Amino acid sequence: MRAMVYRGPYRIRVEDKEMPPIEHPNDAIVRVTRAAICGSDLHLYHGMMPDTRVGTTFGHEFVGVVEEVGSSVRNLSPGDRVMVPFNIFCGTCYFCARGLYSNCHNVNPNATAVGGIYGYSHTCGGYDGGQAEYVRVPFADVGPSVIPDWLDDEDAVLMTDALATGYFGAQLGDIVEGDTVAVFGAGPVGLYAAKSAWLMGAGRVLVIDHLEYRLEKARTFAQAETLNFSEYDDIVVQLKKITGHLGADVCIDAVGAEADGNLLQHVTAAKLKLQGGSPIALNWAIDSVRKGGTVSVMGAYGPMFSAVKFGDALNKGLTLRMNQTPVKRQWPRLLEHIRNGYLKPSELVTHRIPLEHIADGYHIFSAKLDGCIKPLIVPSAA
Repeated sequence: MRAMVYRGPYRIRVEDKEMPPIEHPNDAIVRVTRAAICGSDLHLYHGMMPDTRVGTTFGHEFVGVVEEVGSSVRNLSPGDRVMVPFNIFCGTCYFCARGLYSNCHNVNPNATAVGGIYGYSHTCGGYDGGQAEYVRVPFADVGPSVIPDWLDDEDAVLMTDALATGYFGAQLGDIVEGDTVAVFGAGPVGLYAAKSAWLMGAGRVLVIDHLEYRLEKARTFAQAETLNFSEYDDIVVQLKKITGHLGADVCIDAVGAEADGNLLQHVTAAKLKLQGGSPIALNWAIDSVRKGGTVSVMGAYGPMFSAVKFGDALNKGLTLRMNQTPVKRQWPRLLEHIRNGYLKPSELVTHRIPLEHIADGYHIFSAKLDGCIKPLIVPSAA
């Protein structure tokens, strides 16, 4: 098959790769029809995620058609059109039984916190991802769901991470009617979080970024007020000014450890394997939320030793809520919202890139060229 292959920071190729085999009776092989590049993939692309090994195939957002199933698979059949959550989980451990699918205890021998994630380094289990023509899906009776006939592939693929994560970020904010919600980051997850905040009763939604084309999308897609942080000496002070000098009720960090990073971060991440960026957006969220407010963290962070303002969070009496999204838990409500017309996930898609040109796609997305917000990957086998 053809697959995206990692050859080092900023170096990815499309190469011939062995077809993934059935390794366990509960595996399925899925022919990918749509995949996506996620903002968190840029941490891998930039060499800022520890133990990202040469030869790995990225991609944790994908949908496709079941080609083959293992002997114990009962819920899927060849020919089924499926969406696959980015979490790999067993469905039976202590954490899965409580709906914490992203914290599954049985799928990642390399970590005690996060479970397995497709195409996201060996710190997340070492599974190959879906930026390829075919992908092996473990625990096929547990993770994937058959896509409803009425749902388009391009809406379904965004439910496998970006939409579910944005919705979960708003959910973790414990938004109550009339709350002011500030979202840091106008990438896809931030835009979905802003849109979802309205569905949960927010009275005011603010989105903070520095790229004007993304802020324009926040205004048109999420009907949010926007702030370009590059236009202010101190974005925290500005946020306080426009919220009655109290701060927002809820702040959502949809940036994470900056996907760019500075020189020091690149050295300590790529060379010393110490961190995955810096927590500037998280510290802004801690400073910008009102006392007694809630900070929801949805951005991707690697193992890191950067200074988070935990003392400020303590002294302000903040509630900090965070996790990798348990994607499948969000699907029933999201399907309702999509079917009722409240959400149209594919409105954020700006680029559709053939798998053979995925290196160009990473460059466009990473460098924020051509108004790129969300790029989809179209395998030739689709």
